[in-house]
Amino acid sequence: MNQKEDAQEERGQKRSLWRNRDFHLLWSGQTVSVLGSNVSRLAMPLLVLALTGSPAQAGFMAAVRQAPYLLFSLPAGALVDRWNRKLTMICCDGARWLALGSVPVAFALGHVSLLHLYIVSFIEGTGYVFFSLAQIAALPQVVEPEHLARAYAFDNVTEYVGGLFGPSVGAFIIALASQVRTGTMLAYVFDSVSYLVSVVSLLFIRVSFQMERAAEKRRALYREIAEGLRFLWRQPLLRIMVVLTTIVNFLQSPITLIIIVLARGPLHINVQLLGLVLSAEGVGGVLGGFVAPWLRARLRFGHIITGSVILWAAAALALALAPSVPLLIVGIGITGLLWPIYGVTLVTYRLSITPEHLQGRVNSAFRFLSYGSEPLGAAVGGLLLAPLGGQTVLFLIAGGLALSGIGAFFTSLRKA
Repeated sequence: MNQKEDAQEERGQKRSLWRNRDFHLLWSGQTVSVLGSNVSRLAMPLLVLALTGSPAQAGFMAAVRQAPYLLFSLPAGALVDRWNRKLTMICCDGARWLALGSVPVAFALGHVSLLHLYIVSFIEGTGYVFFSLAQIAALPQVVEPEHLARAYAFDNVTEYVGGLFGPSVGAFIIALASQVRTGTMLAYVFDSVSYLVSVVSLLFIRVSFQMERAAEKRRALYREIAEGLRFLWRQPLLRIMVVLTTIVNFLQSPITLIIIVLARGPLHINVQLLGLVLSAEGVGGVLGGFVAPWLRARLRFGHIITGSVILWAAAALALALAPSVPLLIVGIGITGLLWPIYGVTLVTYRLSITPEHLQGRVNSAFRFLSYGSEPLGAAVGGLLLAPLGGQTVLFLIAGGLALSGIGAFFTSLRKA
């Protein structure tokens, strides 16, 4: 019996997602990795602020981490359709393990610099682009079609479990040291080890991450990229969703930095309480991940999408008006709650209508166009913080989201 037949037999024996060994290995490894990423998500801006005192530099650092979306998403999608997806994911997390681990080593040697941090952020962002595209393209091969929405919802839960515990764990780890700089190094060590755990979990997965394909003459990379873009453009709802998600990502990308700057400045919130505030996004995200499949089965596509954007506007307004920690927690919690609901609705639709051999390219085309706005949003947000202040920038974000939601309502999404 060949490998393909083994995989088919194993898939046929799977009765539920809970008994899918390979999915649980993938999911558990990513849970640890995402927790580590959220620990360093708090550590990175705190380290840059400690080194430079500049919110703009912290914004640029976030932009550098997000820049690979814009630079590599399109070729990455075509390449993960060519390459062995599992090996690609292992190499990506191996590279991130080494990159993150180099920061505390440099600190111990007395050579931490902004240039080094920029390079590490870029490597981490690049690894994430290739890894996430390979993972999402492989998901239909790891789980049964009827389990796809729930499996992707669990992936979202993983992201927000990390968001729930990561900032608090990061704050606890950073507080173990007498100085913020030293504490952030401990957080980088934690994140580095989490990528190693992910590599080990991937090595134990048996199922193939792509279908076997007949040997064919390989076309130029740009032609394969264009095929994914053409498919995306010919889907009317996906065209609208690309534009809407691009705007939403641009507007929301600087929010975490704004909260950190407000907490360390006018609100005078300590690191431990800041970690608790940021964890509210994880609480909301975990809840959203569990209710997303239920809502997707009961509400119309367009109502979920436009309703999410309007509620995001309300959450940003709450953050702008926040005079206290509880209102900050409410605003961030609502923001986190809506992302898995929006994401599960959008991604399961996209995965369900995309042919298997185009999964990487279509997903990468969508991410290039929609996530590519995040670096620009982070940079612009960081630049506006100094002259305008965090509260004014949040008001602008709330206004932009409200206009986007209203505009989306008057497209074909209303009837979708």
